[in-house]
Amino acid sequence: MSFNWTLFFEPTPYGDGIYLNWLLDGIFVTVSLAVTAWIIAFVLGSLVGICRTLDNEPLRKFAISYIQLFRNIPLLVQMFLWYMLFPEILTGSLKTWFVSGLSPNISSFIIAATALGLFTSARIAEQVRTGIQTLPKGQRYAAIALGLTNRQAYTYILLPNAYRRIIPPLTSEMTNIIKNSSVASTIGLIDLIGQIDRINESTNSIVEILCGVTIAFMLINYAVLTIMHLVEKYTRLPNMNHGG
Repeated sequence: MSFNWTLFFEPTPYGDGIYLNWLLDGIFVTVSLAVTAWIIAFVLGSLVGICRTLDNEPLRKFAISYIQLFRNIPLLVQMFLWYMLFPEILTGSLKTWFVSGLSPNISSFIIAATALGLFTSARIAEQVRTGIQTLPKGQRYAAIALGLTNRQAYTYILLPNAYRRIIPPLTSEMTNIIKNSSVASTIGLIDLIGQIDRINESTNSIVEILCGVTIAFMLINYAVLTIMHLVEKYTRLPNMNHGG
């Protein structure tokens, strides 16, 4: 059995460059999807995680229900549910624009980012809750004693310290969101995984393509790990695990 390891540098049958360009396009879509979904997940996860630590009973129950809903349903099921339901939720001109005005790849991108962001937000919410609850109680009491409101205490004291504590699990979620983005190809998104079939149809070199995609995922995740290691290093506080 012989392998054609130079196939990525061969011209495509459509005259739009070489197969490496298709792979790079897939990498761009995958990274864009992961970043968009991460923003959604981080914002919603932070809000829900904060609600889990408040004294407000209705908000706490809402947060618990939210986490149970999105964390316990498989991502693939959520992806298909959003794919079927998202266009039906929209009405009027907005629905017409989404269904007919956008290219299929862009509409699939929006749906995939929404599903992936909501799925990951439930996991981040639990990490934010844990980060806040592991802080010394004296920090909250000191903030209240200084005259800060509950919102100011969270904004200026509790959340900055909690985020520093949960950087390692947040890093794991970043790499997970990149890996989980591969599910988006099931609803028609031409991302890094979607390029596998596209290139294979023209080259019939599945082993080489899978190796290329594997290396691409490894490089993306290695870049994320490196960046987050630097973030953790420069945001770490001395004696962060101790307090009054």
